Amino acid sequence: MKIIVPMAGMGKRMRPHTLTVPKPLVPIAGKPIVQRLVEDIAKVCGQKVDEVAFIIGNFGKEVEAQLIKIAESVGAKGSIYYQDKPLGTAHAILCAEPSLDGNLVVAFADTLFKADFTLDTTPDGTIWVQKVEDPRPFGVVTLDGQGVINKFVEKPETFVSDLAIIGIYYFKDGAYLKKELQYLIDNDIKDKGEYQLTNALDNMKNKGSKFKPGQVSEWLDCGNKDSTVQTNERYLEYIKDQDLIAKSAKIINSVIIPPVYIGDDAEIVNSVVGPHVSVGKKTKVKDSVLKKSIVQEQSLIQDSNITNSMVGSFAAVQGTPMDLSVGDYNVIKH
Repeated sequence: MKIIVPMAGMGKRMRPHTLTVPKPLVPIAGKPIVQRLVEDIAKVCGQKVDEVAFIIGNFGKEVEAQLIKIAESVGAKGSIYYQDKPLGTAHAILCAEPSLDGNLVVAFADTLFKADFTLDTTPDGTIWVQKVEDPRPFGVVTLDGQGVINKFVEKPETFVSDLAIIGIYYFKDGAYLKKELQYLIDNDIKDKGEYQLTNALDNMKNKGSKFKPGQVSEWLDCGNKDSTVQTNERYLEYIKDQDLIAKSAKIINSVIIPPVYIGDDAEIVNSVVGPHVSVGKKTKVKDSVLKKSIVQEQSLIQDSNITNSMVGSFAAVQGTPMDLSVGDYNVIKH
């Protein structure tokens, strides 16, 4: 089994948090989004993951080394491919062309999920879907009477279905997928100006491939600040039975309301932290109240009362009671 992870997008909806790091490396409960994603897929695969292939932009050698370590953490080889231009989902996957063979899972790195199943590898493919109130921003599917997918529509302007594709796919034959993706590129077949995976899936279906819908117990979006804070909350609930406070963290005259993640060498002084807060390593929280928020590494929160917030690394927030979205290296004083 292989896992293919397209993650070359700029993450504009997550700015300022993606100005210095790619969105998939923003932490959720102490681990990067993409690491959580790879670990969760490896758990449901039911077989050994041989390779994790990441399709990235120009993220730098440090990020590439971090991604290789993520692959190795699930016992797999890590591979790095590049998408230089944002030409669509089909083009992104095809950038990992040498790795497209055999059984594989394609997972776009801006979504997380919780599921209680082992992947069924017998169908031609499985497309994970979830019901949504507004399907217009998503690719959607419709089903026939036997529960097999009979139509793929990319970002429908009028209602077709409320079964949104969540960005995770299983393919029994990666080489066949590769062939159909290449066909789109060779014949310049685009939808809404880009090469779309849904067009390749539709072609495969028309040639006899049977795709079944997969269901997850919860779909966790990391598309913007608010949804990422919410995902952090949900993830902390999932793992609350684990030891989430580093032994090297210093907690002085403070109240911790679980579930809370506190990283290595963090300091919590004269403060109330939690519930649903993640504090990165070497971050200091002093004389503050902090709940339902993510604070990354080596930052300072002082004399503040903040909630529903994201604060980047090497940032400082002082005397600011509000809902915040503060990028790396910024200073906010009030």
